Amino acid sequence: MSNLVYFLGQKAYINITNACTNACRFCVRDIKDDVKGANLWLDVQNVKADDVIEQIKNSAQKVLEGGEIIFCGYGEPLIKFEEVKKICQYIRKEMPKLKIRINTNGHGNFVNKKNIVPELKELVDSISISLNAQNEDLYNRLSQPKFEGAYQAMLDFAQECTKCGIDTTMSVVSKFREDEYELDLKKCEEIAKNTGAKFRNREWIKEGY
Repeated sequence: MSNLVYFLGQKAYINITNACTNACRFCVRDIKDDVKGANLWLDVQNVKADDVIEQIKNSAQKVLEGGEIIFCGYGEPLIKFEEVKKICQYIRKEMPKLKIRINTNGHGNFVNKKNIVPELKELVDSISISLNAQNEDLYNRLSQPKFEGAYQAMLDFAQECTKCGIDTTMSVVSKFREDEYELDLKKCEEIAKNTGAKFRNREWIKEGY
């Protein structure tokens, strides 16, 4: 069975899809198949909420010990927004003390063709959005999005999250081929703060964690 729920340290993670609107050059999935021994390539792409919930139930004690569960795997979780909602609703009901976070590339509104942020506000405690770059040109080279206007779509999504009062962090991956990609951390931090979000710099490591 696919690893829909896996663990890094004490934290539980949900890997609901391998589909993504980006093909980031630094993404660990292009380097290796697993994270801490958990193969995150799914057997099927049509994962249902019940499949994830079953794995959460089977590891309930360990999930609860970590205090937080994070949607983050080898794909963009908000592509599966309807299933994500059902999973969050289950957690809210059955594990109310468990914090919920979504790690996303910020394309959720574009993919779902509507503003999903008001619904997310009721379901998650925090959201982390991949800013990745200080401008569209570098973003396109690093993130290799599959649609035009992806950078602005991400910024607009982040703005909606902060406006709704969601605890929002915008992140970048630094020290990845620095001679090729001129990431300006100061400008990236300014973008995050101007959006109303926190800023996180994650240094790139080959293993991805």
